[in-house]
Amino acid sequence: MSAVGSPYEPGPGPGTDPAPPPFDPELGSALAALGDAVREPFTPGNLVARQERDAAARPRPSLRDLRADGRFEVDELRVPGAAGEPDVTLVSARPAGTTGPLPLLYYMHGGGMIMGNAWSVLPQLLRAWALPLELAVISVEYRLAPRARYPGPLEDCYAGLVWAAGHAAELGIDADRIVIGGKSAGGGLAAALALLTRDRGGPVPIGQLLLCPMLDDRDRTFSSHQMAGVDTWDRTSNATAWQALLGDRKGVADLPPYAAPARATDLSGLPPAYVEVGSAETFRDEDVAYANAIWQAGGHAELHVWPGAFHGFDTLAPRAALSRDAREARTRWLRRILAQHPPAPGRP
Repeated sequence: MSAVGSPYEPGPGPGTDPAPPPFDPELGSALAALGDAVREPFTPGNLVARQERDAAARPRPSLRDLRADGRFEVDELRVPGAAGEPDVTLVSARPAGTTGPLPLLYYMHGGGMIMGNAWSVLPQLLRAWALPLELAVISVEYRLAPRARYPGPLEDCYAGLVWAAGHAAELGIDADRIVIGGKSAGGGLAAALALLTRDRGGPVPIGQLLLCPMLDDRDRTFSSHQMAGVDTWDRTSNATAWQALLGDRKGVADLPPYAAPARATDLSGLPPAYVEVGSAETFRDEDVAYANAIWQAGGHAELHVWPGAFHGFDTLAPRAALSRDAREARTRWLRRILAQHPPAPGRP
């Protein structure tokens, strides 16, 4: 069974341009209001400058900020990395005053493998999920490309997961109730982590939350051509990011599935997946194919394709109706997964 197939059909003929799906009206208006800069592509020539600009502009809340006047307990942890690699920083947070081991969302931030940090995503995660669902969150500060190439960032995530599961008692988490998740590049890392921990016999997650995951280095799906120059993250930016991560291994026939999960030919034995993507985004076809491949392997996947949504729609237009619907759907899935895996007898 191959994890790829239908999305890798011949693209449009010479001189033709496949019409993109229309944006949701509310999302389209929000995107237009942001101006052309939001769709400026990443290229090898501007990558360093764009990384520096993002690092200066992206929020990096302090621990005091994240504690939100005592509503959350938040700590930075330095844990051993893979053999011969540097330590990994984990930002660990939980609702204040909670007792007993909590389920854990082990989360990887987005940013195309070339941007982002573990702190900036936490305010939203804590408000949306940690409080209402009473779960702990660990956000991973994995190394970014091209300074760290595959498998460095993934090994950071795996080392942190193994450490957290092995120190569950002192962290106050339930090692049998871990959901791994992430958005965009973080979603791709979460998918790769699910494959890697399965094959290494590592911690067993109860679910994988894959939000518009970045899965395929080959950049040749129909949607990647269809949304070129239209989506907020298009095939030019995607190729730049994968090149930064993989170097001359980008596109090679024997690339491991842990580097690009769309390459996987065995998706059996994975935790249930939540896969979401927009109909008007570059990753549409690779993400739909991944959910389909999980089903073909006999696994569980819940797929949402949000009509007229571009990449990062809920971040750029958080008040839009479609963004609210997407957040509610993710929360419902998380609540259901946790309910399907209650604490072991004797645990609160």
